[in-house]
Amino acid sequence: MALTHWADHYVEKKKTASDAVRLIKGGQRVFIGSGCGEPQHLVKALAGTSNCFSDIEIVRLMALERTPLSLIADKTMCRTMDIRSFYLGSAKTSTTRREMRFITPINLSEIPRLFKSRQLPIHVALIQVSSLDDFGWMSLGVSVDITQAAALHADMVIAQVNSKMPRVLGQSFIHVNDVDVIVEHDEDLLTINQMPESETANTIGQFVARLIDDGSTLQIGPGVTSQATLLALSHKKDLGVHSQYITDDVMHLVARGVITNRKKGFNEGKLVASSAMGSQLLYEYIHDNPSIDFYPSDYVNDPGIIAKHNKMVSINVGMSMDLTGQMAADALSHNYYSAVTGIPDFMRGAARSPGGKSIVLLTSTFSGGGKSRIVPMLENTAVVVPRGDVHYVVTEYGVVSLFGKSFQERAMAMISIAHPDFREQLFLEAKEMGLLGPERTLKESIHGIYPFRLEETREINGEKVVFRPAKPVDERRIQEHFYCLEKDDVVSRFFHEKHSFFKDDLADILQIDYVNDMTMLAVVGEVGFGKVIGIGEYLLVPSTNMAEVAFSVSREYQGYKIGKILMSKLVQAALENGVTGLFAITSPSNRGMIRLFKTLPYKVKSVFEDDMIVLSCRFDEPQ
Repeated sequence: MALTHWADHYVEKKKTASDAVRLIKGGQRVFIGSGCGEPQHLVKALAGTSNCFSDIEIVRLMALERTPLSLIADKTMCRTMDIRSFYLGSAKTSTTRREMRFITPINLSEIPRLFKSRQLPIHVALIQVSSLDDFGWMSLGVSVDITQAAALHADMVIAQVNSKMPRVLGQSFIHVNDVDVIVEHDEDLLTINQMPESETANTIGQFVARLIDDGSTLQIGPGVTSQATLLALSHKKDLGVHSQYITDDVMHLVARGVITNRKKGFNEGKLVASSAMGSQLLYEYIHDNPSIDFYPSDYVNDPGIIAKHNKMVSINVGMSMDLTGQMAADALSHNYYSAVTGIPDFMRGAARSPGGKSIVLLTSTFSGGGKSRIVPMLENTAVVVPRGDVHYVVTEYGVVSLFGKSFQERAMAMISIAHPDFREQLFLEAKEMGLLGPERTLKESIHGIYPFRLEETREINGEKVVFRPAKPVDERRIQEHFYCLEKDDVVSRFFHEKHSFFKDDLADILQIDYVNDMTMLAVVGEVGFGKVIGIGEYLLVPSTNMAEVAFSVSREYQGYKIGKILMSKLVQAALENGVTGLFAITSPSNRGMIRLFKTLPYKVKSVFEDDMIVLSCRFDEPQ
């Protein structure tokens, strides 16, 4: 259609909402604009005249219904309308279960192709757009996603023109010539309120922040856990955004200069999304903003496009996970739209990105704390993300990497970040399922809470070294550390030559509770695949309330004060746990251990026993 004289026909196309929806005929398929871009005025008119229709099919993404079309479908036993919802969640909430028969599982990136190919033809599209510009173009504003494809390939388009809809740049426009009916009606857009703060979410956010490097590109959706994660990123630099949604929290990071989009490696300088969900202030912010481009879902959610970004990080909220790494997802309380079809697209795209990561956020228990979100095996629940696509998992009890891990390693990892009240039962069920070997003892199902406060990253000789408490998943790399020690370093640590380091021999190091048994590691390399270069541990002697310490540092890292840092971390932990002091039994020739004790700000006693020396200090006796 020629783009001339469009203004001549604009007035002819104007109708009231009631008259517009009466153009819909029985048996037609009607698409409704998604998310916060839902044309509320048109939907109300549709609901108000529903008794005039027969057998129309409503097509939409899962939505927070302000006008309950599904209730109308229920009451009329679908004789008036049926509802097809595109959704890839686990259908666990009561609302979703009730409407399960309407659900069409599909990845968001593939929905536009359904419309374009006419495999699922759209007869009528109800959309909401901004006011026209001088050339007859209208923006789809806060909801481009699948709405654009539906509108451009529908037989008839009914557009609600709302001057409160922001004009968003990018591939978000539709021309008035491509619209059949105009309904002018101004109303406030749907908004999502700021969500209440949660201590659990804040802890998860702090863990996630440790995984995200400066210069990373983020995908993250709405939700209280996501909100806390973005808040924890306020000290990062040059982050970018390529995401299904943009929210108020993203806007705040842009305002602080944290998100610059300068190092994305693709679409640099542009914040790219397909939808906005948030406050009226957010909608004002994205209006005519040249730094923001909205694209449809077959672009934004395309794993190939996602993979082109530098250090692409996909951050998604899980509903539940099993010990093998399978993930269920749904729209949870305060995590709206968390499972609306985009998760697999972004997780797979991020995994293929240079330096990319996919991260799952999971609170350890359901509301009330009476039920664990980590279960032995997902049963009677749809798996949204298969176990092979899950990399990092974060709960308020820690971070684990499942990528490249065996079932036994995955089970131990997931148990270690489960709520302590459920770890014993998970351990026993894992053994019964054969996920853990018969040699595993219940002691290895630790009940201690990982002391996140002891984590610290330092740059040593041009390399990042992470100092942190040991985790059950560190078992193999601790063994590898000892196998790689020089012979004299083994003798200094174990007092005799040693060629094998079986798990039984390392029980005091591996079976930690973070109070009576504490092991601190110095680790280099990527999270989940790091190399242990130093170990410091203490073991409490209850009768004296003194803790025995021992250390080992890989030969190539000696001389960089690794042992001194490990000692300071052990002192910090011992003080917090009410330990009276530290002692070490060592050879008089072990000058390293003697020097290490002399660095402490406490009076150090040296006592010879047979051919050994006992070094000790009490925390109530400062130097």
